Formats: sequence, structure tokens, C-alpha cells
Amino acid sequence: MSWLAGDEASLLSVLAEAADAIAEALAGTDDWGETGHKRGEHHSDLATDAAALGVLGAAGFGVLSEESGHTWPERALTVVLDPLDGSTNASRRMGWWATSLCAVDAGGPLATLVVDLRHGTRYEAVRARGARRDGEAIKASGCVSLDAAIVGLNGVPAGHGGWAQYRAFGAAALDLCAVADGTLDGYLDATTDELGVWDYLGGLLMCQEAGAIVGDAFGRDLLTLDHGERRTPVAGATVQLQAQLRDLHPSNK
Repeated sequence: MSWLAGDEASLLSVLAEAADAIAEALAGTDDWGETGHKRGEHHSDLATDAAALGVLGAAGFGVLSEESGHTWPERALTVVLDPLDGSTNASRRMGWWATSLCAVDAGGPLATLVVDLRHGTRYEAVRARGARRDGEAIKASGCVSLDAAIVGLNGVPAGHGGWAQYRAFGAAALDLCAVADGTLDGYLDATTDELGVWDYLGGLLMCQEAGAIVGDAFGRDLLTLDHGERRTPVAGATVQLQAQLRDLHPSNK
């Protein structure tokens, strides 16, 4: 199925077809370990990337993927793809890994699908039309105070931040979806420019459509289609909480 401009239902169908192809490829992959070609690259990453490219390319989309770079960049709509976010978790069968697909047009992120590949939960959002988890509308928790917040972390913060509790799950796309549906109240990337746009863009649109706030710790635009650029996303259920978490980035200490 191909996408027609203005038909977001068809667009989401293509993203779902790509996610299903990824799940099928993963099920047929015997070796989930590292390839040895470059640090952090797993056989499962390559198998799932190839499966998604086949679907998205046939639908007429450009693709910006962690694994294969920017393919068909001349096309009007680009899908930012992380075929297996949390591949280290997946290789060890930890329970937090996902596929993230975010379609981008001239107006920015347009539609996203993030699939929890361990549990089957599907998160989807369309710009200006809200966010859903398994078809049900979701919204952020509304938490405004750091001392009441449960926060997801990437990297190591500069000491205890004053939050109520924290978790470090290892898959940014799902972490941000957890902020969108209120499972987490916020998310702090405590590294500096380690995440590519494929890691967070799908979760970013989910958060925005669920009422959460996401920004870069250093004030830059989080949308980039440059494969080499990196960002430092920070998310909060509210403006107040996002600002408190941003101030906790180690660069501010």
C-alpha cells in the first residue's frame, strides 16, 4: 500500500506493514549478537533494517535509518527509522526493545508508530490528532514537581537529581512513549550528543501529541535529517518538570 498526501490512515498502514516485516525478520534471525564490524551493531539490526527498507522503499518513501543511512533523500516524505531500538536489550532478552518509525514531511514529524517488540504494545500518533496506545487515547501524567516524579534516564547523571524514583531501561523510543502515556513523568538524557534522531523522533511526536514537552538540553532543534548529527533530548509531562530536568543535565553542574 502506498501513501497519498493527506491520507494519514494509509500512511500509518505502511508504517505498520514495515513494523510487521521487522518483527518477522527478527523472528527468523538466529544470531542476535554483534556483527563485529562496528561497535554496537548486531545481526538483528541488519536483518530488521533490510526488512523495513523493502516495505518503505516500495511505498515511495525516503528512509533515514540508524543502520543504512539516508536512502532516497529526494523523496518528499522521509521515514526516520530505528528498526531495533534497544538492540543490546534484545540480544540479552531483556524486556525493553522496540521498532520506531516516524514519517517526516515539510512541516516536520507527521506520523509515528513505535512498537514494543517484546510485549506487542503499539503506540501511534498523527500530528495535531493526538496519541494512542493500542488504539486508546493517552496523555502525559501532568506531574509538575520533580520530587514527585518517576524519571527515565539515559546515561549517568551528576548525582541524585531530587526525583522520587528513576529507571534506566535502555531504549529511548519506549522511554519517551512511557512519558507520553504517563508511565514515566519525565526523561533525562544525561549523556552529551549520543542519540541519533532515529532514537527519539518517534517518541517525541508521541509526547507532543499527548501533551508532554520535549526539548534538547542545549536548545537545538531536535529534528534533523543529517545522519551524523546527535542530540540530547529531555522530556517532561509538563513545562515545569521538563525545565527542572533540563537543569539537571551534567553540563549544568
